[in-house]
Amino acid sequence: MDYRRGGTAERPTISFVTADAAGVLRLSRAESRMNIMTRQMRTTLASAELPPLPSGIEIKTLLLTDQADMVIVGTADGEVFRYDARDFNAPRLAEHVRVLPEGERLTGLYFLIGEQSLVAAGDRGSVDVLFRLGGGTAPDGLRLVRAHVLPRQPAATEALAASQRGKMFITADTGGAVWLRHSTSGQVLLRLDKPGGAERYAAVALTPRDDAILAIAADGRVAMWNIAVPHPETTFATIFGRVWYEGYDAPSWTWQSSAGTDQFEPKLSLVPLIFGTVKATVYALLFAVPVALLAAIYTSEFLHRRVRAVVKPAMEMMASLPSVVLGFVAALILAPLVEEIVPAVLFALIFLPLAFIAAAHLWQLLPRAVMLRHAGLSKLGLIFVCLAAATWAAGLLGRPFEALVFGGDVKAWLNGDIPGAVGFTAFLLLPVSALLIVVTAAGPAGDALDRLTGTGSRLRVAIGALARWLLLSGAALALAVALASLLTAIGFDPRGGLVGTYVQRNTLIVGFAMGFAVIPIIYTISEDALNSVPEHLRSASLACGATAWQTATRIILPTAASGVFAAVMIGMGRAVGETMIVVMAAGNTPIIDWNIFNGLRALSANIAVELPEAVRDGTLFRMLFLAALTLFAMTFVVNTLAEVIRLRFRRRAAAL
Repeated sequence: MDYRRGGTAERPTISFVTADAAGVLRLSRAESRMNIMTRQMRTTLASAELPPLPSGIEIKTLLLTDQADMVIVGTADGEVFRYDARDFNAPRLAEHVRVLPEGERLTGLYFLIGEQSLVAAGDRGSVDVLFRLGGGTAPDGLRLVRAHVLPRQPAATEALAASQRGKMFITADTGGAVWLRHSTSGQVLLRLDKPGGAERYAAVALTPRDDAILAIAADGRVAMWNIAVPHPETTFATIFGRVWYEGYDAPSWTWQSSAGTDQFEPKLSLVPLIFGTVKATVYALLFAVPVALLAAIYTSEFLHRRVRAVVKPAMEMMASLPSVVLGFVAALILAPLVEEIVPAVLFALIFLPLAFIAAAHLWQLLPRAVMLRHAGLSKLGLIFVCLAAATWAAGLLGRPFEALVFGGDVKAWLNGDIPGAVGFTAFLLLPVSALLIVVTAAGPAGDALDRLTGTGSRLRVAIGALARWLLLSGAALALAVALASLLTAIGFDPRGGLVGTYVQRNTLIVGFAMGFAVIPIIYTISEDALNSVPEHLRSASLACGATAWQTATRIILPTAASGVFAAVMIGMGRAVGETMIVVMAAGNTPIIDWNIFNGLRALSANIAVELPEAVRDGTLFRMLFLAALTLFAMTFVVNTLAEVIRLRFRRRAAAL
């Protein structure tokens, strides 16, 4: 038999399941009710017979859940019959499975705390852990799945006892060996041999604090061991590998350190936190590096010295902005704003660079005298005017872009409610197709195009350059659409990978906010590196007929590569260690997902969020220190590799 207590103080219940010698299974419930006036208790007993088992079955053990909604019958030949008792008056057989290998006899079944894990022991020393999972074909939708196969004991396992605090349990075999195990980590924590003279143990138990093991031998003697197992759930495999946790359909990397019940199983994988750190850094650098490097090149090579003396200190002052302020603005202002204009923001990522390139070509159409007269502060002001106008135009074109690419509703498209992925795939492929077109244009076809459009008066050359850019842009767009159509035809869909369901506080917001924190650092160091290039290299390039842009990209930038690379690495270090922006703007969801519209949790943010609640010297407390050590190791390795690469760049440029 097995029984469970339940109900409330006013209406307590006792449920029990029994099996008699004839194999008849009966589920009974005694419910007591208190008379509020007389304070007397009145008990009623209800009973229901379970559907019969096949004839010849030898029942080994019975288990009843706390809610008395499930009965598990273990047979001696290693099979389990699971009954659905949610309807007390009409229980039914839900599942019949074999839990041990063929030919092995069952010696015991036991629930671990929470009753989601079922330990099955056999006469050949096998100890397996089964989970109750959803998705089954049974009437209650559940199924028993073998999740963990633990190390075998030397002899038949016959006595089991579970911890009242976690997923530890004890198994004792007929040879007198007592093993302390942990279900989730799968490790044997302790192996105890029998005392002299004892043949076997009839029963074992763990004390409520998991600090002692009690074993009663068949001859009546009692043995007790004081034990200390402070962190049984942590191994290298559980911290960095996939682990199959209760309630999960498959092994996974999961971080969830606490919950609202004592039956909770801590999940302490650092992989989602490492992934979140890398994800935030990658998207922040994708936004920050192009902006910072192009700004540094423009300031160093094209901006007037008097204007540079104002712009560079202003950019350096941006580095003094507290990250908590950037995180506050990102979470409370930027995130709700971007959610309302997602299509416009995405369109601006392509439209703003194109608008600046178009403005640059139009600037070349002006008379030389006008260009020289306004080459200083006026030109910089026109750049900001162009930025404002392009931003305003992107906002106006956001709705048509949404209709063209996302079928009229970007969030519904991201959720998969609207079919079709050609438009967004072409949007993603546009930079790649543009690079392919530029590389192609650098060959013989490009040389012929240069001879056609690069001769004649200055105005004609400028018009030819504009026409060439429009032609190449159209070719890049056509190539992107063609590639997107081909990928979509073979089943490619970016949803579920780089993009997916939209969450307000997401990686896109983190990338913008962290980018503003990283840009001043990369800009300042890169600009100093570009300015440190010897002037004779710049003069020689210009004297050979190269344009200022050719000189900057083919002479100055390669020569200053060591300094520029160091700037990017320092910016990466700033992004990896960023805390407040990630805490406030990323949603703090420890998931492994490249979706730019979903959240993340970084190592630094996790330490800041969970350290105040961690019990000193507890498992979580030590895991947070391990997270800090992991973060240090990541930055150390990255910076070491960066220094090696920087020195190679420096040796190559030293000969110049």
